[in-house]
Amino acid sequence: MGQDGLSKKTRLIRAGAKTPARLQTVSPPLQRGSTVLMPDARSLYDSHETYGRLGLSMQAALAEAIAELEGAAGARLFPSGLSAITSVLLALLKTGDEVLAADCVYGPTRAFCDGLLRRFGVSTRYFPGDAAADEIAAMIGPSTRMIVLESPGSLTFEIQDVPAIAAAARARGVLTMIDNTWGLGLLYDALGHGVDVSVQALTKYVGGHSDVFMGSAATNDARILSELDRFLKQSGVCVSPDDAYFMLRGLRTLEARLERHGRNALAVAQWLERQPQVRAVLCPALPGAPGHDLWRRDFCGLNGLFGVVLQPGAPGAAEAFIDALSLFGRGFSWGGYESLAIHCDPQLPQRRSAPAFGGPLVRLHVGLEDVADLIGDLDQALAAYAAHG
Repeated sequence: MGQDGLSKKTRLIRAGAKTPARLQTVSPPLQRGSTVLMPDARSLYDSHETYGRLGLSMQAALAEAIAELEGAAGARLFPSGLSAITSVLLALLKTGDEVLAADCVYGPTRAFCDGLLRRFGVSTRYFPGDAAADEIAAMIGPSTRMIVLESPGSLTFEIQDVPAIAAAARARGVLTMIDNTWGLGLLYDALGHGVDVSVQALTKYVGGHSDVFMGSAATNDARILSELDRFLKQSGVCVSPDDAYFMLRGLRTLEARLERHGRNALAVAQWLERQPQVRAVLCPALPGAPGHDLWRRDFCGLNGLFGVVLQPGAPGAAEAFIDALSLFGRGFSWGGYESLAIHCDPQLPQRRSAPAFGGPLVRLHVGLEDVADLIGDLDQALAAYAAHG
């Protein structure tokens, strides 16, 4: 028997279990745990923090930081960007409700609306990504509960007049949610422009290194926060403290990385505009690009993601262009430090009103590499495109 009459077996179980005051570190301490010990019996039922699944210090710190990023009263965390979108829809909608969604929304968002959400008795209608606010307002019916926006639109980069759409929706008692992953609160203040819920995939720019998944939903509406909390408790959806740590770490360098992404992307977009193999550049920061005036009015910067429409080419030419790239990886995600490219045409037929660009559509994510090297890579790939067939 040892100290306090306890056996060595018991002392080993208890050793180091107490949490003494620690030295102050730059980042908050990382807590891992499922069980949360209460100071007394009453606290077991009076406290809201009784189980680690609901989040400990690191999740709370990240949620606070995301709320600051989005200019929100509060933010909630989810295991992925898609999970954030689907969780908001499930938390705020009920059987018999209708959703109006931009036709340019993220593909998995559409799949959820047309699949699981429909099974639960919630219908979805789509409007063109560049539809005017009055056109969308005219679609609102007695069962319309929410309008889902994404600006710029996924793959095709339509800019929506979000303030006008949000105002029209609010006047009719309809909620608005936006996928704000492109603007992420730093380049676009979605809540400040009247949206009820701003959702983003933290997986992209906040994480910044293509190695961790997470999503967030931010709002200034206390009732919406309460519904999200109810959903999180009842569904079991949660994020790990380790993933939250990586997201919080990425958030610290977000502004510096975004500035470099935007500077590189603008240089690449301007160069592409001058190339004979290029039909159009879908970069809202370029004067004359679709949605440029709205982008200039509402946004305060550019990130690394935009589209390129190539001149009409022989069958397989778009794939030859993608395959010729050596610095641009072939991958669907974006927001990391690396440059990426995908051919978008195979994804467009699922839309209700697929845009006709007159040539193959390629999406580029311009990373943090030297911009001269990236332009050199695109130059030789465009030569391969021109030579194909």
